[in-house]
Amino acid sequence: MPIKLENVGIAVRDLEATIAFFTDLGLTVLGRDTVSGEWTDTAVGLDGNHAKIAMLQTPDGNGRLELFEYIHPDAIETEPSRPNEIGMHRVAFSVDDIDEALEVAARHGCHPLRGVATYGDVYKLTYERGPSGILVMLAHELR
Repeated sequence: MPIKLENVGIAVRDLEATIAFFTDLGLTVLGRDTVSGEWTDTAVGLDGNHAKIAMLQTPDGNGRLELFEYIHPDAIETEPSRPNEIGMHRVAFSVDDIDEALEVAARHGCHPLRGVATYGDVYKLTYERGPSGILVMLAHELR
């Protein structure tokens, strides 16, 4: 059975701020909608599910993020995950210029957790906290 990754879904506190962050990094918005009704209750498994959503795509066309801001039921605030916690916790992007990407992120109040590291002669990379506490890894290939 062939399988293909469709997208990574992320619940966010502020859809507009999160869209601005990721589009400034270079993703594009493919579409937006507000969804509710029986089909969403069934698909998501939440009664009264009602959310604003946006689908974003990387410039190469291979990666997609589905961002959603819950209208109902109320979003549940949690502590942002740490890099060593079990479960889904980060999204990673390759960038052509890590310094430029860090400048873009900084305009959104997002900064590296500790700094930028160099992995051998292969990558410069960093983790930073994005909107709604999302861990975002930026990697600049050196070769």
